[in-house]
Amino acid sequence: MPISTLIHDGMAWEFMLKFIFTFGLIVAGLSIGYGIQSLLKRGVLHLPLPIDQLRRFLVKLALLFINPIAIVGAIWTLKMNDGRMAALPILGVFAIFLGGLLAFGASKILKLGRKETGSLFACGFFTNTYSIGGLICYVFLGEMGFALVAFYRIFEEFMYYGVGFPIAKLYGTDTFEKENWRDKLERLPTDSFVLVSLLSLITGGLLNLSGMNRPEAYQGVNSVLIPLGTLALLVSIGLGMKVNTIQNYVKVCVAVSAIKFLIVPVTLTLTALLLGYGKIENGLPLKVVMVLSSMPVAFTALVPPSLYNLDIDLTNSCWLFTTSLLVVVLPVLYIAIHSL
Repeated sequence: MPISTLIHDGMAWEFMLKFIFTFGLIVAGLSIGYGIQSLLKRGVLHLPLPIDQLRRFLVKLALLFINPIAIVGAIWTLKMNDGRMAALPILGVFAIFLGGLLAFGASKILKLGRKETGSLFACGFFTNTYSIGGLICYVFLGEMGFALVAFYRIFEEFMYYGVGFPIAKLYGTDTFEKENWRDKLERLPTDSFVLVSLLSLITGGLLNLSGMNRPEAYQGVNSVLIPLGTLALLVSIGLGMKVNTIQNYVKVCVAVSAIKFLIVPVTLTLTALLLGYGKIENGLPLKVVMVLSSMPVAFTALVPPSLYNLDIDLTNSCWLFTTSLLVVVLPVLYIAIHSL
């Protein structure tokens, strides 16, 4: 049998294993959360705490404990000796802006109303670079890929609260808002999630610069913590997930999918190529940009429609549709990554 055939078969088998693990974990997390939610509504299951508290506990467990340990360990061994890497967080901001602008353009083409436009903007602006993007980067690219995820999205929370929420608010009403976006933005520098995230980056960076060798056991720890953190976040999403039909929003879902999986990733990947990212660490930064700019609508996109009385069904449909398309996007990403 030709060597090329063996290599091809080996890569196909490797992809199947990674695909099953990645997509299986995503489906499992969402299904567990949604299943618990359904059982609670039917009275079949009873928990010692309200479902909202369970969701918050899982989010805090992942973002304040599990993921920070994983991030520190990943950044500890990350090589950042190329000045061009300083532009990576800027690319993250650019991807967010571009998604929002394209969503506005799509709303004009589709002739959507004011509330629908606000919801479509949220779908284009908010992207799942963390729970799903981080997992895919880890499975496809290893620990170093996961470490770059944290660096790519340094400004993400500031963009969401400082730009995304205020713009979405302009298209709806804030009748149901308990805390306005200015309060959230002012509170952001003292927010525990932001502080812990920054502390993780700084700690990992200092250990990296110290020259100390990372304990060998850390790699094994991260192989458990990274998927576990993702699973906790996905279960929390499933606990609040609403499964609605998307038949009334097919055109909108297709438009959002074109933005998320075609226009934004092609633009970001070409930009990363121009920056020379394909020549750094065997193209690792380029591959991370390709993956993170190809992610579906974030569950966070459902928050502004809830707060500002926008079209939440539209947002929920786009979230479900784009997340489901990962079954197609993952193989394409895998092939693209290995062709670089």
